[in-house]
Amino acid sequence: MKLRQFQQFVAIAELGSYRRAAEALFIAQPALSVSIQKLEQEMGAQLFERSARGVELTVAGQALLADARRAIFHAEQARRSVRLVAHGEWGTLRLGFVGSATYALLPRTMPAFRQAYPDIEVSLREDRTTALLDMLRGDVIDAALVRGPLVMDEHLESHVVERDDFVLAVNRAHPLAGRSRTELRACSADPFIMYSPGEVPALNNVALNLCSKAGFSPIVCQEAVQVQTLVSLVASGLGIALVPGVTQAYSNPHVRFLKLTDHDAKQAISLLLVTHRDTRCMPVIRLRDSMLGEGADSEAEAN
Repeated sequence: MKLRQFQQFVAIAELGSYRRAAEALFIAQPALSVSIQKLEQEMGAQLFERSARGVELTVAGQALLADARRAIFHAEQARRSVRLVAHGEWGTLRLGFVGSATYALLPRTMPAFRQAYPDIEVSLREDRTTALLDMLRGDVIDAALVRGPLVMDEHLESHVVERDDFVLAVNRAHPLAGRSRTELRACSADPFIMYSPGEVPALNNVALNLCSKAGFSPIVCQEAVQVQTLVSLVASGLGIALVPGVTQAYSNPHVRFLKLTDHDAKQAISLLLVTHRDTRCMPVIRLRDSMLGEGADSEAEAN
């Protein structure tokens, strides 16, 4: 028996007529009759009997109908699954991310991605940049959203999906708290809360370079890993900190954010989507294309 025969059988059962079923299936009625006869021979039972109203299912035909419909349904599901996988519209995407990606990037991009690819299951995992890159190399995750700039190795590649300015976070009691902007060197004598060089090397390097270009070496009083931790420590009065501008969306009543007039603070940091080089994982490719978008900044970081 063939799937086509089940489809023909169900069409006749639902339409109650060989003629109407043949027209709906776009085949000749004699060919349809021969096909059903072969199906009956394979089943070893008559499936239809003629009546004044056309054709009706026999008891054997009634027994077959539910299974025939299920067979058609599962065949269609199998076709759909293969098609979705082949086109990168089905599967699991294991995505790692740093905490600051939740401020703006994920809320801005994930709803559209989920709507476009509802059959891709997204499994999210938050961690530090260095840990996420290790997970990516070890195939624990499929892609990672991390802070840049980074120096990639030969097995990974990255794409800029968001650029941002560095801003200065100060306690509300700080002398500069009443301002909206400042130059960084005005704070050269302040204690800085800095990113851990071992855990957050990208932000640490950019922040130190920014201070160096402003003409001083920062007095580091405390190190932290998460951006929100730096903001909390500023709120506690331990020092000042350089944080991504997007952090301002999550204001703290004890912290003021000042724009920096330093040219090098503009577009100083980025969020990168990091994947395996030349990845063939279709959910990753769909995410990459969705995040980059038409005309978006798809510049890859230097390797």
